[in-house]
Amino acid sequence: MTTKAVGVWPFVRLKLRLTANGLRGRPTRIVLFVLGVLLAGFFAIVGYASFAVPGVIDDPHVAGMLLPLGGTAVILGWLFFPLIFFGVDESLDPARFALLPLPRRTLITGLFAAALTGLPALATLAATAGMVDSAARLGGPVAATAQAAGVLLGLFLCVAVSRAVTSAFATALRSRRSRDLAAITLALLAAAIGPLQLAALAGAQRADWDTVGSVARVVAWTPVGAPYSIGLDVAEGRTWQIPLKLLIALATIVALLWWWSTTVESAMVGATAGPRRKTTADTTRPPVDLLLFRRAPRTRFGALVSREIRYWWRETRRRASLVTFSMAALFLPVSLTLGAGSPGSMTIFVGALASLALANQFGFDGTAYATNITTGVPGRVEINSRATAHAIFTIPLLIAVAAVIGALSANPARIPSTFGLLIAAYGVGLGLVLPLSVRAAYALPESTNPFAMSSGGGPAKGLLAMGVLIAAVIISLPLQLIALFIGPIWLWIGLPVGIAYGAAGYLIGSGVAADQLDKRMPELLATITPNRS
Repeated sequence: MTTKAVGVWPFVRLKLRLTANGLRGRPTRIVLFVLGVLLAGFFAIVGYASFAVPGVIDDPHVAGMLLPLGGTAVILGWLFFPLIFFGVDESLDPARFALLPLPRRTLITGLFAAALTGLPALATLAATAGMVDSAARLGGPVAATAQAAGVLLGLFLCVAVSRAVTSAFATALRSRRSRDLAAITLALLAAAIGPLQLAALAGAQRADWDTVGSVARVVAWTPVGAPYSIGLDVAEGRTWQIPLKLLIALATIVALLWWWSTTVESAMVGATAGPRRKTTADTTRPPVDLLLFRRAPRTRFGALVSREIRYWWRETRRRASLVTFSMAALFLPVSLTLGAGSPGSMTIFVGALASLALANQFGFDGTAYATNITTGVPGRVEINSRATAHAIFTIPLLIAVAAVIGALSANPARIPSTFGLLIAAYGVGLGLVLPLSVRAAYALPESTNPFAMSSGGGPAKGLLAMGVLIAAVIISLPLQLIALFIGPIWLWIGLPVGIAYGAAGYLIGSGVAADQLDKRMPELLATITPNRS
């Protein structure tokens, strides 16, 4: 008896059907999906316009720098963003195919084709199509055709590197200790992205463009730059380089797919190799997280604060967000100073950024939040206890940021007023984030992949958090303007004014969030329950 070979189309059709079924009858998810479409469209338009610039200005030298380096940035984005921010779409979880008699090659090609149908892939294809426009203007139809082939190879490379790396990490991070270590390491890498961008912009102000061009020519011979420089080679008559660069790109894609295939079976089985060793807990020493709040009041509020402190210290995703904020908050002023800017201009942004960790605070709990509902925890106690636990970790970091800014400005007297601005922005950010955490909570999927995200929601949810960040900065901006207007007087009144401003923002937002929580606890539990949001 022979079985009919399975192609890639059933995987694509299954992915589209699962996505459509996930939107049916769920207005919140539909709104998030629409926001994701808008975000993807914005990225596509900006990317296309940027990559089409060299052709519009008819400058092959600019094209030789922008296309390879821009393509490298796109591939690196596909490498790091799924690990850090948006996760990967788990609509077609490999574990769901464990009982089906599918060859490994069929499974990999099907999952790969399904990944190409998502919004990120389509937005990337549209954005990098601007390279085809530049190649057509600089070298004619033949160069445009070659660049189109390079853009497709680049898209395949983006998806392959994203899936291979996330699958490998998901397989390796079975143990809690290794998962925590990897999460902290990736958080450090994520935190370095913003400072590195600022440092790069600062360096661009006094860049030696001949050196940048030399770097771009080297990058064009690497797997991340080769597919995006093929059209330029045709336009400039370097046709002998095209087969070599095609070979580099194809070999890299094949190697990544092979790497993915070696880890996909482990993801399907969902088990680790090797025996489990029984460990005994050391009860002679109190946990570090309990030492942070040993004298908590013996009330419901104190118990909740102690619990949240323990979660922030031990839970991998929460701790990673604290590490990310710590690194970003300390390095952003330093990077701006290296670019001959004022470190104080980052103060409000850093203070508002500190509050984003609570944007999906209930999603971390999942079904465990049902305990708080059954015990009748009031919304005001719930909201205030969670914010207090987060502030216990965050406020010392803000003090350190104020000290760094004061040291960088060679004016220690401005440390109290700088801390006032930080607290003001942090309080305003909490006032916006806390209602969002009740109204726009989402479930974290139950998956062996620690980077998994519910289908279609990652970009939209990241967009909501970004909107809150921008709003918090705008609302806090009047204090910065007042500080610039009154000058030295702000050094004396900045701390009390900032504390009062932030406290007002927090009290208003926490009150709104508490009232909403009292009214929709069951709906919130249904929203953060996996496979139901």
